[in-house]
Amino acid sequence: VQLVESGGGLVQPGGSLTLSCAASGFTFSSYAMNWYRQAPGKERELVAGIPGGGGRTNYADSVKGRFTISRDNAKNTVYLQMNSLKPEDTAVYYCNTKTLGSVYWGQGTQVTVSS
Repeated sequence: VQLVESGGGLVQPGGSLTLSCAASGFTFSSYAMNWYRQAPGKERELVAGIPGGGGRTNYADSVKGRFTISRDNAKNTVYLQMNSLKPEDTAVYYCNTKTLGSVYWGQGTQVTVSS
């Protein structure tokens, strides 16, 4: 199983970014995918999740209405569209899945929101 995130960077407050996570090594469409984030000095937290077939998504209260998780099962990719970014969104963002009894993480992508 391999998860590779991309799309992070530096953005001004109020700006937008879209993160991507390319997955391989398992039947992507059969498993839920999640985005987590970890800010300096804080614990890793769940940001958003989406079931294998798409459909009902879930979000942390802190990002509801600003972030959107989606997936393209034909491309084995999950996305996180982030709008109205705030400095407190600054963190390393990780892609995650649980499959075949194990939990897998990507290497993370840094998102920095600063003027």
